[in-house]
Amino acid sequence: MSDTVSHFIRSMIETDRARGAHGGRVATRFPPEPNGYLHLGHAKSICLNFGMAHDFGGSCNLRFDDTNPSKEDIEYVNAIKDDVRWLGFEWANLLHASDYFEVFYLCGEKLIRQGQAYVCDLSADDVRAYRGTLTEPGRNSPFRDRDIDTNLELFRRMRAGEFEDGARTLRARIDMASPNINLRDPALYRIRKVRHQNTGDAWCIYPMYDYAHCISDAVEGITHSLCTLEFEDHRPLYDWCLDQLDIEHDLALTEPLRAKGLHMTPSRPRQTEFARGNLDYTVMSKRKLIALVQEGLVDGWNDPRMPTLSGARRRGFPSGAIRTFWERMGYSKQVATIEYSVLEGCVRDDLDSKASRRLAVLDPLPVTIANLPPDHCETLSFANHPKDPTKGTREVSFSPRLYIEREDFAEVPPKGFHRLVPGGEVRLRGVGIVRCDEVVKDSNGTVIELRVSLDASTRPGLPGAERKVKGTIHWVCAASAVPAEVRLYDRLFDVPNPDDDSDGKTYRDHLNPRSKIIVRGYLESSLRDVPIESRFQFERLGYFVADQFDHRMERLVFNRIVTLRDSYAKAEK
Repeated sequence: MSDTVSHFIRSMIETDRARGAHGGRVATRFPPEPNGYLHLGHAKSICLNFGMAHDFGGSCNLRFDDTNPSKEDIEYVNAIKDDVRWLGFEWANLLHASDYFEVFYLCGEKLIRQGQAYVCDLSADDVRAYRGTLTEPGRNSPFRDRDIDTNLELFRRMRAGEFEDGARTLRARIDMASPNINLRDPALYRIRKVRHQNTGDAWCIYPMYDYAHCISDAVEGITHSLCTLEFEDHRPLYDWCLDQLDIEHDLALTEPLRAKGLHMTPSRPRQTEFARGNLDYTVMSKRKLIALVQEGLVDGWNDPRMPTLSGARRRGFPSGAIRTFWERMGYSKQVATIEYSVLEGCVRDDLDSKASRRLAVLDPLPVTIANLPPDHCETLSFANHPKDPTKGTREVSFSPRLYIEREDFAEVPPKGFHRLVPGGEVRLRGVGIVRCDEVVKDSNGTVIELRVSLDASTRPGLPGAERKVKGTIHWVCAASAVPAEVRLYDRLFDVPNPDDDSDGKTYRDHLNPRSKIIVRGYLESSLRDVPIESRFQFERLGYFVADQFDHRMERLVFNRIVTLRDSYAKAEK
């Protein structure tokens, strides 16, 4: 097993195995509904389910909860599979709730024959009116006492498509006075004449999630059904359905699967809930994420500012950093919002040891070294990583015409400024010490060039190289630099809790206008032909990635993954 910090779910599984539950077997599942893209919060569940299966030598299924075809799309199915694999996991079985439609139906008939389900004609509005409140019990449906034969006939006619959408539902007969509203005769099936992506027009009735979920878990032989905390109040219904159906002992219920060649060993799973993962400066609501995409407020689901996993990948977040983040946060029932900077810290930790260094200038100011011949050209050797000599070195072109960052020069320097000033000296990274001799401006007074002189005695390897100056700046060679589009991404929202509407504003009002800034920069020539998703530290600027979709040799596009330091922590002090 891994050496990660223990948590209550790990302890529970260890206890179950010690007492021989399920023969010591561990089987989990990740069951997303394919009605949107996965986000960073989903990664917490993915890491838990796949991680527990791995650590205990078990298995984890990827099962699509495709019981609501009106909201589902094959695009989301493919994206979810890509995301799970990108996070570093592989499922034991790829399954769909629709694989079990016949089983769900047989279970419905069994509940009717046992007097535990009935067909109800109440409209959705009437069902809500009959349900009661948290302080008042519900009322029995006038159709609750239909006899078994009538209910079976009506249920079969529902399946045959004889009734209109919403005309009837199949409901569990439990307790309309239960303090848990989820047990007040919940719906198990509804009529919905919508074509399904997997089963076509074979079905016009579809099971409700709470009903289909527990049966799917049992049919697949899941031992531990790990859910987020909002399902805690639904657990009594989960257990009620499994207690009445006894799927692990009723072979007739799973005969349709064996007929299709699906040989599974049903189990009696145990549902356990944990707090979901919330991050500040984000929204995780699928409804709100869909709105951001559909209203054009972002550049699609994989916009690097989105909290989706596809967005995080395009932003350049390493999948290992996301796994580390959730491992560090742990799993509990305590609901908390985690600072986004903690995730960014995990990203920096991952990239610091792995990302090779490169030179880049994003706001170029031309510099001429006036005391070198105009045609001077040489190559300098730079380490690819200052802490890892195994990464080797590279050759970097150097000539008298350079670009430096405009912010590395100040005519009137603020207090504590240790970079280039008129008449001042600074060390050019890997070159030597230069002095600013002349500042060239255009007719508007804008600085357009600096002319400097290089102290040749301070070149690397010479005695004067030890001479001290307070500042060191980076550069790129103007003659060999390659132009690039660089996208500087920041947090999508400018407040920690964009969901807070107490001031009358919505999350749309809190969009950060500086969350995406595009600049034209110059990069050292070694970056000309790097493949997509290659990550580098641009020295002194941050970590960057070659864009997953737009980057190509004839048009270099890099995204900023994260800055070198947490600028928000400093700003909030």
